[in-house]
Amino acid sequence: MTDGHLFNNILLGGRTGTNLGQFKVHSGGLAWKRQGGGKTIEIDKADLTSVTWMKVPRAYQLGVRIKDGLSYTFIGFREQDVSSLINFMQKNLGISPDEKQLSVGGHNWGGIGIVGSMLTFMVESKQAFEVSLADVSQTQMQGKTDVLLEFHVDDTTGANEKDSLMDMSFHVPTSNTQFPGNENRTSAQILWEAILARADNGSGSSGEAVVTFEGIAILTPRGRYAVELHLPFLRLQGQANDFKIQYSSILRLFVLPKSNNPHTVVVVTLDPPIRKGQTLYPHIVIQFETDTVVQKNMKLSRELLDEKYKDRLVESYQGLVHEVFVKVLRGLSGAKVTRPGSFRNYKNGYAVKSSLKAEDGLLYPLEKGFFFLPKPPTLILDEEIEFVEFERHGAGGASMSSQYFDLLVKLKNDQEHLFRNIQRSEYRNLFNFINGKGLKLMNLGDGQGTSGVTDVLQDTDDVAPDPHLERIKNQAESSEDSDEEDEDFVLHKDDGGSPTDDSGGEESDASKSGGEKQKSSKKEARSSKPPVKRKPKGKDGEGSGKRKPKGMDGEGSEKRKPKKKKDPNAPKRPMMPFMYFSMAERAGVKDSNPDLAPTDIAKKLGEIWQKMSTEDKQPYILQSQADKKRYEKESAAYRAAAPVDVDAGSGNASD
Repeated sequence: MTDGHLFNNILLGGRTGTNLGQFKVHSGGLAWKRQGGGKTIEIDKADLTSVTWMKVPRAYQLGVRIKDGLSYTFIGFREQDVSSLINFMQKNLGISPDEKQLSVGGHNWGGIGIVGSMLTFMVESKQAFEVSLADVSQTQMQGKTDVLLEFHVDDTTGANEKDSLMDMSFHVPTSNTQFPGNENRTSAQILWEAILARADNGSGSSGEAVVTFEGIAILTPRGRYAVELHLPFLRLQGQANDFKIQYSSILRLFVLPKSNNPHTVVVVTLDPPIRKGQTLYPHIVIQFETDTVVQKNMKLSRELLDEKYKDRLVESYQGLVHEVFVKVLRGLSGAKVTRPGSFRNYKNGYAVKSSLKAEDGLLYPLEKGFFFLPKPPTLILDEEIEFVEFERHGAGGASMSSQYFDLLVKLKNDQEHLFRNIQRSEYRNLFNFINGKGLKLMNLGDGQGTSGVTDVLQDTDDVAPDPHLERIKNQAESSEDSDEEDEDFVLHKDDGGSPTDDSGGEESDASKSGGEKQKSSKKEARSSKPPVKRKPKGKDGEGSGKRKPKGMDGEGSEKRKPKKKKDPNAPKRPMMPFMYFSMAERAGVKDSNPDLAPTDIAKKLGEIWQKMSTEDKQPYILQSQADKKRYEKESAAYRAAAPVDVDAGSGNASD
């Protein structure tokens, strides 16, 4: 090409992990784009400060430093690529790459060079390694001759690599000539001061945040967090988890309102993703109350605002909480923001209800892709799609319904996403929007093209009943018939079980009303059946072949033992881990699903709990274990202090 050179399978190294991509050098600067979409790095030629190249095992490495102090390493060039790169940069970018040599002897005794924010360890004028001082969270002296460096714990580091650099130590003898000391300061102390001036400990884990949003509901990873926005990173602080995310890992922000719902979702897309145990989270799904208005003051100096964040941040913000959050995060990270485009559903909303992998959610058709929320959050770009197929709900199976349809999205890498249970009323708007984007439409079920889609979902006046619902009704009727078989069983009022101390009143009311409906339906079913012939009674009025139910006297009245009164001073029983989980997450589930009844919310919590890993359940298990120890301790004290009732259990008192 005339305007530059393209190089494939180039590795981006550093704290962002190791990702393959395409490297391009052109007359305006440098660019690197990850394979399969995602992160794109663009460097203008005016921002370049130095370029170096070095022979590394099985390839060549290109090092680039820019004015902001950042450094990028690109690995994977061939020997013949180096000469073409050098010639093009000298001619079009006005910069001459310098050659470096890699030290492979394994020696750990050498010198230190500090250029900008990069620290390089040299052995016999060859580079052994280099680290960015912007990644140093803390540095301190150990004795008089050692300098310790501790690095930021970045939760996105390790998503692609199993190991991360946590700390390192330099031994600087008093006879060092590179950092000569004196009577007041040793050579190690002079090196420590040089590192301290360039390290990022000023805004590290103990530094003050620029702005903080308290008590924010995050759907993925689930929990309530305090969201802190620092200068170089974003921090999520919760009761059980703490995540730290560098702004360089943020790809894009999505602002997605919920239709007919008082919440707005903001999605922070990451590359690489954060990791919790063995689970990766490429999207942080944050839920805000749409109508909440806040005022936030930036904790930044006027000089910093004018020099570094001019036209990006202001001293104070006032407005809707999700808008203020997005403006500040965009100003600090430089990430782009995507909002819903021209698509509207049949109720003039931005999304359609559907399910993915047995999880109900919302599918947002965007101008350049699709986004399914909240779980699992799935982003599909148009450039990744091979074709889209509309299917009648249940096509290919035993049950088919004309009230719903499915949407199959097949990607170019043969991966498929099936969005099920979309209402038929959404079909026309969704079809027109997808067709207008120029995506390939198919109907593989009938072997037809786009013309077959309309035939499958054509409007009909007489809608056939859903066989699935009919089957459920038949099963319910058969279960009522089976309840007639055992006529000897008598349900006592106390046999139904009593609610625990932690059960909510709303759930009890719902259970009670449900029981009344069930009784009335059973009475109607029994009245429609023929009478059952019974054996004649004997002279004494008793059936010759039947036993009297337990707990009944001769006159048919119940004999019950008096219920033991509960001691109010008795210790409260310990709660199970699930109860702690419910207490912590019930409000979030209720906010996400305001239309659910209390019993449905409890059912939803149970489903979430069943799908959680052991590691995710661990905080609640620890709370339950601590509560159990509390109960055992209080029970022992209670039994020791309880008086002994000598008359308890005696049948008759003797004179």
